[in-house]
Amino acid sequence: MPPRILVIDHTSQEGGGQLALLRVVEQLNGDRADIRALVFSSGVFVDRLRAAGIETAVLELDPAVNQTSRDRVLAPAALVRSLGRSVAFVPRLARAIRGARADVVVANTLKAAVFTALAAPLAGRRWVWHVHDRIAPDYLPAPLVAALRVLAVLGPRAIVVNSEATLATLPGRARRKSTLAYPGLAADAFDSPSDGADRAVVGLIGRISPTKGQRQFLEAAASVAETNPSTRFRVVGAALFGEDAYESSVRALPEALGIADRVEFTGWVPDAGRHLRELGVVVHASPVPEPFGQVVVEAMAAGVPVVATAAGGVPEILDPDGTADLAGGWAATEVGVLVRPGDSAALAAAIRAILDEPEARAARAVAARAAAAERFTIERTADAVWRAWRGAASGTVGSMS
Repeated sequence: MPPRILVIDHTSQEGGGQLALLRVVEQLNGDRADIRALVFSSGVFVDRLRAAGIETAVLELDPAVNQTSRDRVLAPAALVRSLGRSVAFVPRLARAIRGARADVVVANTLKAAVFTALAAPLAGRRWVWHVHDRIAPDYLPAPLVAALRVLAVLGPRAIVVNSEATLATLPGRARRKSTLAYPGLAADAFDSPSDGADRAVVGLIGRISPTKGQRQFLEAAASVAETNPSTRFRVVGAALFGEDAYESSVRALPEALGIADRVEFTGWVPDAGRHLRELGVVVHASPVPEPFGQVVVEAMAAGVPVVATAAGGVPEILDPDGTADLAGGWAATEVGVLVRPGDSAALAAAIRAILDEPEARAARAVAARAAAAERFTIERTADAVWRAWRGAASGTVGSMS
């Protein structure tokens, strides 16, 4: 009989971590595992899990706690407000975990990990942490980093990380019980390559956040617009985690830059993959090192040329051999173009290079599709995740070499 796995997530909004988990559970549920889910709020992610055949329960966490952003979670007012409500939630979560009769509990977010670290031992269950965030002070508040690193050592039986960049931010003892599983793509992501429905449209896809670089993208767009008058720009996505003020400032920026008639904001979309295939170039512009960069892999699989910032997990995708030289601010690799983070001028130069060199652009897109099909399939991801889950269930957790 397959082991029962209970996956826990604090949010029902669809971020990268939620979509990565969804693809894994779709792959593993059935013959290898009996997977159930528990989410701390209702919404689209719950609907997607249920549609995938995953029995999913909602255990409501007070929105004042659940919706506090990680940047504000340790602010005195937020901390005082949330402590009592959080303490009261832990016994409820422990009862839900016991009721699920799971062999292993999997925490899929930072908040889920904190609550699971308290509730799983009360329920007498081992747990695994899927770490989708770099646990580093350039990505999270320093006090939170210190607490999470202690948690990584003392809490989970096993850890699954989404990149070498994420792994490097964990303490040594945590790394020794970690498994690397790059977020893989389902087969339909590799359907017939995009024909570049509109090669004159350059787009950025992802939730609107300071860590995603919409401001840098629009600054680069203003520069590109001066030399490539037929080029238009698209921002796909919306603020998800209390970052509405940033979204408002981003939406006002094209007017200030004089390109309001060249920029489209789509807002949140249910099918980002369709929008991706409509673009001539996909841009990943994060000014801070991101843990992975799923949109980069998605663009590669779709055959859409991609330019991305060379930090965090992105070089592992576009420059696995580490040979790119960014002395000039950007550099082309066999499968994409890397650019110095936070450098709008370099980003503009990289975008121009892709637009102005159609033959090189097409060759990189073909090579990128082949590389993605070899390295970033959901089958490879699911196998790696399953090894970590099975090791936690049996008490024999392996370590990364």
